[in-house]
Amino acid sequence: MGVKILSEGKKERKDTYHLSQVMADSYQRPTNDDVRPVSKSYFQPTDEILGNPFIGFVSFNHFRGDPLFSETGTIDGWKKERYPVYDFVEEKGDLVGWHPDTEMAYIRILWRDFEPEEGKYCYELMDDILAKAKTHRQYVMLRLMPHTTMSFEDVPDWLREQIPCPDRPDGARVKDSPTDPTFYEKFARAICAIAKRYDSDPVLYAVDIALSGAWGEGHNYKLIPEEAARALLDSYCEGFRNTHLFGQICAPEFSEYCRQTHPIGWRADGFGEPYHMQDYLPKRIHPQMSDYWKEAPVSCEAFWYMNEWERQGWDIDVLADQAIRWHISTFNNKHSPIPYKWYPAIRKLLIGMGYRFVIRAFECPLRASSGEEIDFYMWLENRGNAPIYNRIPLRLRLKNASFESEIETGLDITRWMPGDTCERFKVHLPEGIPTGTYRVELRIGGSYPEAPLVKLAMDAPLDEDWYVMTEMEVGSKER
Repeated sequence: MGVKILSEGKKERKDTYHLSQVMADSYQRPTNDDVRPVSKSYFQPTDEILGNPFIGFVSFNHFRGDPLFSETGTIDGWKKERYPVYDFVEEKGDLVGWHPDTEMAYIRILWRDFEPEEGKYCYELMDDILAKAKTHRQYVMLRLMPHTTMSFEDVPDWLREQIPCPDRPDGARVKDSPTDPTFYEKFARAICAIAKRYDSDPVLYAVDIALSGAWGEGHNYKLIPEEAARALLDSYCEGFRNTHLFGQICAPEFSEYCRQTHPIGWRADGFGEPYHMQDYLPKRIHPQMSDYWKEAPVSCEAFWYMNEWERQGWDIDVLADQAIRWHISTFNNKHSPIPYKWYPAIRKLLIGMGYRFVIRAFECPLRASSGEEIDFYMWLENRGNAPIYNRIPLRLRLKNASFESEIETGLDITRWMPGDTCERFKVHLPEGIPTGTYRVELRIGGSYPEAPLVKLAMDAPLDEDWYVMTEMEVGSKER
């Protein structure tokens, strides 16, 4: 495969301060004339499971609160890959295990279901998925699969009439895709149709880049003709400008090609299985994809499911730690039960996976006037393993018993990498704020689905879903 790789250094972010720099600056003492009384607060981290958007376990071909799949063998397990789930698939997993609540729904649909007739798209299928996710207050991670290994989940019938396609006998495991470039051309056209209609939908969070092979996982991807590969990858990168993309772990050179024009994360199947963990995945993540997490989300999918992990004797604590080290933000356990006794390890994973924000210190003037521009300082700690990838607004609120006013800060929270960050920023107090003492409160987001509420892992008191930071006295402009 001859896709040309262009590499480019990443620019350093310069408008967010690291803690050590700010602390050093603090030793430059101002003169007495420059001293202005400030209102300060300090907060400690907490360890509760927050259930924040865009991170954690995902529901698979289901939505929040739906029954869990029953435990199955491999062949029956393949029949869980398609949404909507077949009526004959048993769902009694709640009898033997549990699954974390989630704001993320991972859905896989077949090309033949989305385009049953050439050029005629079943938008009703996508509309139904997004509407159900919205009803359950979830976000959708999507893959359009070209085909699976089963004859009733093959490429669309109309395509089989146009080009040679592999047979998929019952009981066989034929993963190959058609070799005719027409296959990629028309699959890319279906991708463009989804992107054109749904890229701006705030419920659609991320899309997998499906390649060749069963389920689009990239089987024999190096045999894709170069021109066809470029066209397929471009259909994703040019179509989904507002949607996160996941590259397949098997094809780092394809992901590098996409990365020139679109921030891209990666996703991996087989998480948990010893060969994948010790050989296959590390060799592809490092060094090619080891820093993708800084710009786009990373997601993994279980090999089998966790109840089978227990029977195989795989160490859940070791696997949970590795998921955190690989900067995974979401995990697909295939909507299957998790052993109850593994709750401590899963809890640790939920707390460490994705972003986890704590405001450790907050500072603002003790007194200010309405209409004045004032300085704020905030020490922020991200105790998770990744940033948040959606730019959700952070607002302040001044509130007392008789008046309240919300103020935009303009801070870009996607720059809060794991570790410490210090923000110094200015805001204008609105004109006409009545004189009085106000609580200074803070909130990130708060309006699903465009800007969902992000909970903080800290001991600050809450006023509804606003965190109370400190108090400030506001006077008239003449003061």
